[in-house]
Amino acid sequence: MEIPRLRPGDVLELKKPHPCGTKQFRVVRVGSEVRIVCCACGRDLVLDRPKLERAIRKIIPAEENAKTEERNDTP
Repeated sequence: MEIPRLRPGDVLELKKPHPCGTKQFRVVRVGSEVRIVCCACGRDLVLDRPKLERAIRKIIPAEENAKTEERNDTP
């Protein structure tokens, strides 16, 4: 199994939704524990890296995420 590369700013789509309803979380800090913030409600979580790696469905890189936000901001 390949170890996913996580970097601060990446957006993760997880298998199970947060109680607020979203499945997307932004990576804030990476290490043996990973700190993520819910993109909808702003709640932050600290998870052990192995547990988080099993929960990831998709990784949206920070560069790709920035381009998407720029397109959404343009009128």
